[in-house]
Amino acid sequence: MEKLSNQEIQAKLSTIDASWIVKGKFIHREILFKNFMEAFSFMTSVALIAEKAAHHPNWRNVYNKVTIALSTHDADGITDKDFALAKEIDKILKK
Repeated sequence: MEKLSNQEIQAKLSTIDASWIVKGKFIHREILFKNFMEAFSFMTSVALIAEKAAHHPNWRNVYNKVTIALSTHDADGITDKDFALAKEIDKILKK
């Protein structure tokens, strides 16, 4: 998997929720939930998809807040895999 150019990244940002931003070598998003249980449930749903795709997020959870940073370590940057996982995360959030 090849790392995307800055132009490719900017073009692909329009294909995912506007809450995603570029921070260095990552696409990044913070999500607030009503409580810890909602946040943890969301993380469980993402974990199942990430495991199936063999592409795992860098993330952090503090009570009702989940911070996600996606990057492809083997490519040392952002790839199509990151945008594919971001789209799946967006789908979970729309449910």
